[in-house]
Amino acid sequence: MGKNLIETIMGAVVLLVAGFFLVFAYSQADLGTVKGYKISAAFTSVGGLATGADVRINGIKVGTVLDQKIDPVTFNAVVTMSIMPKIHLPVDTEATVDSEGLLGGKFLKLMPGHSHETIAAGGSIVHTKNYESLEEMVGKVIFLATDGGGAKPAAKPAGAAAAP
Repeated sequence: MGKNLIETIMGAVVLLVAGFFLVFAYSQADLGTVKGYKISAAFTSVGGLATGADVRINGIKVGTVLDQKIDPVTFNAVVTMSIMPKIHLPVDTEATVDSEGLLGGKFLKLMPGHSHETIAAGGSIVHTKNYESLEEMVGKVIFLATDGGGAKPAAKPAGAAAAP
């Protein structure tokens, strides 16, 4: 009977420590949705950007992706995001879908412009760059490296002699 009691107490202690660890990790992870004003941006491709993904400026989280929809007229992906109230984005801000690395997740990268006018709540980012996957970039490099880029060989000078 005493052995079962000790095992039960040890199990409870292990579960308590595991619960404490999970609460601590969650509080430090900054996983919450940023509360702020909503803006949107339209892309032809978002390359796997997920709802809940970070919105970052210079690597610092300033917002959260709230929603993604297809515009029924243009068939663009319209991404709605929430931005911190203290961040006032210029109207010439550029948005890009970026990756955290080869195996990392996607996030929305904002590059603020220099305009004095700011995007109002409910407004949209006009300047967007579409996501290019690693496969697309490698394909472009291979195409250019195999002379598929349209490069022509240099012409021989007029006075050059033919090789024997």
